[in-house]
Amino acid sequence: MLIKIFAAVSLWLIPSFLLLVFLYSAASGIKIFDSFVEGAKEGFWLALRIMPYIVGIYLAIGIFRASGTMDLLAEILKPILKISGVPTEVLPLFIVKPLSGPASLGLTADLIERYGPDSFVGRLASTLYGSSDTTLYILTIYFASVGVKRARYSLPVGLMSDAAGFCAAVYICNHVFN
Repeated sequence: MLIKIFAAVSLWLIPSFLLLVFLYSAASGIKIFDSFVEGAKEGFWLALRIMPYIVGIYLAIGIFRASGTMDLLAEILKPILKISGVPTEVLPLFIVKPLSGPASLGLTADLIERYGPDSFVGRLASTLYGSSDTTLYILTIYFASVGVKRARYSLPVGLMSDAAGFCAAVYICNHVFN
């Protein structure tokens, strides 16, 4: 019964919200279409303004992966990972996740396909994917959109939070699935 209620609410929630917005704006005398067009113009110019940053971050990711630096880093960290019980297969996901969402999603899908969704590697990859974010991408987009020039502590704090998410994912998966 509760599931049916949630299904009905979720089915009608967004259309009801949109209807409320239209009714409120009509009652307030707000011209919805003009507001929409103005917002779309701002969004277009914002997209043009941040495009160089997006191209730059994807270029840097491509160079990082093609240069073999990720493989070298995996080899260097392999002994530490073995001691802590982390499969080396998930290290590329940990490295790529702060850089690129689509690349990390591809790595996660590849790990799940290769090892299976119920394997420890598949579960750890899924948990890791959900426990961290694309830090460099977010910093690039957000700071470029508002014109921040000095990020100062943003990058170290973002990368530390990614590391904390990685450690939490490893800890939780080791205790829940092993």
